[in-house]
Amino acid sequence: MTVALTIAKADIAARAHALGFDAFGVASAREPWPAGARLEHFIADGRHGDMDWLAREAHRRSHPQQLWPEAKSVIIVGQSYAPDDDPMTLLAEQDKGVVSAYAARRDYHDVVKGKLKQLAQWLAHASGEEVKVFVDTAPLMEKPLAERAGIGWQGKHTNLVSREHGSWLFLGAILTAAEFEPDAPHQERCGSCRACLDVCPTDAFPAPFQLDARKCLAYLSIEHHGQIPRAYRAPMGNRIFGCDDCLAVCPWNKFAAQARENRIGMRADLRLAPLAELAALDDAAFRARFAGTPVKRTGRDRFVRNVLVAIGNSGDADLASAAIARLGDNSALVRGMAVWACRRLLDAGAFQRLKSEQAPRETEASVAEEWHEP
Repeated sequence: MTVALTIAKADIAARAHALGFDAFGVASAREPWPAGARLEHFIADGRHGDMDWLAREAHRRSHPQQLWPEAKSVIIVGQSYAPDDDPMTLLAEQDKGVVSAYAARRDYHDVVKGKLKQLAQWLAHASGEEVKVFVDTAPLMEKPLAERAGIGWQGKHTNLVSREHGSWLFLGAILTAAEFEPDAPHQERCGSCRACLDVCPTDAFPAPFQLDARKCLAYLSIEHHGQIPRAYRAPMGNRIFGCDDCLAVCPWNKFAAQARENRIGMRADLRLAPLAELAALDDAAFRARFAGTPVKRTGRDRFVRNVLVAIGNSGDADLASAAIARLGDNSALVRGMAVWACRRLLDAGAFQRLKSEQAPRETEASVAEEWHEP
C-alpha cells in the first residue's frame, strides 16, 4: 500500500474534531465489500418503494470506485444529533404533530457539507491529491463505509450505531486519491437485543438487519408520493415527518449525551406543534416555516397530508373543524386525508351529512374512494 507521507491520519482526525465533528474514521476505497450485493437484493425485492433513484444508481452505489475510480481512501465523519427530549414521550401529545429529531433543525446536508468542504480543501492542499465530498446526496453508501471505517456498525434497524453516540449520527464522506491506513472495521454489537425491531409500529423489519421501506413510517411520511396506505394510517399516530422509534429505543443511546456540544440546534417550534395550526398552512406559510430544514423538500401537500392523518388519529373531535377546512383543498392528497380524518372524528350522522354535501363535487378518484370507503 502506498501511504500519503505529506500528512498523517491523526492530523486529519484532529482537524475534523476542530471543525466540530464528533466521529472520524478511514476506510479503504479499493477493497471489495458486500454492501453492493445487499442493495441489489433490497431493490430486487421492491423494498425501495417509490425511491426509484436507488434502482437507477444501484451500479454506482455498488462500490466507491464505481463512483470515482481514482479513489483510494474514504474519510468518514459523523456529527451527533442526539435529541434532548425523549422521542417516545412526544407520541402521547396527540393534539400536536411530531417532526423527527433529525429534521427539526437546520438541514444537516448544508451544515455537515459546509464543514466537510473545509476539511476536504485542507486535505487536498496538505496531501496534494484530489478529493470529492458527499453528504447523503450522491450514490455513496455512507453507513457501510462508516462501519468499515470503525465509527460504528449497522444495527438491526439498518441504521448506524456508535458506542459513543448511539443511533444519532449524521454522516459525511470524503473520497480522496491519497491513500491512508484504514481503521479496523467495527464489529456488530447488537447481541440478542431486538428493541428496535419490536418497537416498530408497522413491522417494517422482515428480519434483523433488513428493512422494507414500503412499511417504514419515515419513508411513507417523507418519500412516498401517494396517499398513506390505509394499513399504516393509524400506526402513524402523530408522527408527521419521519419516525424516531427504532432509533430512540437503542440502548447505546445512553452514551450519546456525552458528546452534544457540537450538535446542530433543534427548534422546539418545529419538533412539536399544534396540528390545527399545521393543517392550516398554505404553500407560502409552509415554505416560510420550514425554510432551511429537511421538511421543506417534501413539500406542503405531502406534509399536510401527514398532518391530517395525525388529526384523524388524535381522537379529538374539536380537531374535526381543521379537517373539514381542508376538504376543498387544491391537493387531492390533502382532500383524501381530510375525508379520512373526518370519518374518524365525526359521529356517523355528521359524517353522512358532510358526505352528502361534499362527495358529489369530488372529481379525483382517489378522494372519491375515501368518501365511499365502508
